[in-house]
Amino acid sequence: MLLPLQNTLVQEVVYRVEGAAPFRLWIKREDLLHEHISGNKYRKLRYNLEQAKAEKQDTLLTFGGAFSNHIAATAAAGNELGFKTIGVIRGDELAKEKDINPTLRFAQSQGMQFKYVDRQTYRQKTDPTFIDQLHQEYGRFYLVPEGGTNELAVKGCEEILTETDMDYDYISVAIGTGGTISGIINAAGKDQKILGFPALKGNFLDKEIEKYVNRTDNWSLQDYHFGGFAKIDKKLITFINDFKRQTGIQLDPLYTGKMAFGVIDMLRKSKLPEKAKILMIHTGGLQGIQGMNIRLQTKNLPTLN
Repeated sequence: MLLPLQNTLVQEVVYRVEGAAPFRLWIKREDLLHEHISGNKYRKLRYNLEQAKAEKQDTLLTFGGAFSNHIAATAAAGNELGFKTIGVIRGDELAKEKDINPTLRFAQSQGMQFKYVDRQTYRQKTDPTFIDQLHQEYGRFYLVPEGGTNELAVKGCEEILTETDMDYDYISVAIGTGGTISGIINAAGKDQKILGFPALKGNFLDKEIEKYVNRTDNWSLQDYHFGGFAKIDKKLITFINDFKRQTGIQLDPLYTGKMAFGVIDMLRKSKLPEKAKILMIHTGGLQGIQGMNIRLQTKNLPTLN
């Protein structure tokens, strides 16, 4: 087995907000699965890597943006497990920035080869004609979709929950492409409710999730994207820094930070039962903090501690 099945610890924390009783929460530390292939990326890649090996493939090709957790994780997995890796990167201007972009610099250090494309071309990432062109350019490869989401990824994410997690009333998780929450929905207990916090703006995720799930009655999506993907403001930065100060747990600004902010906000506004037992899934993504801090400095905003 290329990436072994692992269970992660659940950490209980107390978060205090002025004017409210302390909030008691539990966090499943998927971010501790692996130094570089952390969180949901470990889960999503696990069965895809086994399939690539079964097909006798030696090269992985995937897609991602400037600070993509998926790009970093795929590059690290390839380096550790003996696969060549190719990253099709959104934004041809990044070719000039790869040496100063922390995510791309790391992926390159892990042996990943880059193909930079403009945003219009990148939108063709699922088009068979474009995929054929990539095969003509690079030969045989195992295709891992953007964000890693496919049926094998969902299968891996179903393993996030274990029997010991069945006594929580709510499970909250951040959403990118929908694979992680799909696995959790499928694995959840009969009476558990799943709260999804999309990082992207728009109403398209419901249909994406419905492709992979066996239930429609146990999940809902919450609106805490802060304006869209990679959008962040001073309020969110302050919350993430304060959460780390109070709990010792680092959150990322694109996914887990928004998810945790949303859970606390829903509790404050009594949108969740006061004594509900809530399990938050920490899906990793901490590698992107360095790059985000560079962006925040250019906007004269506070940085993440």
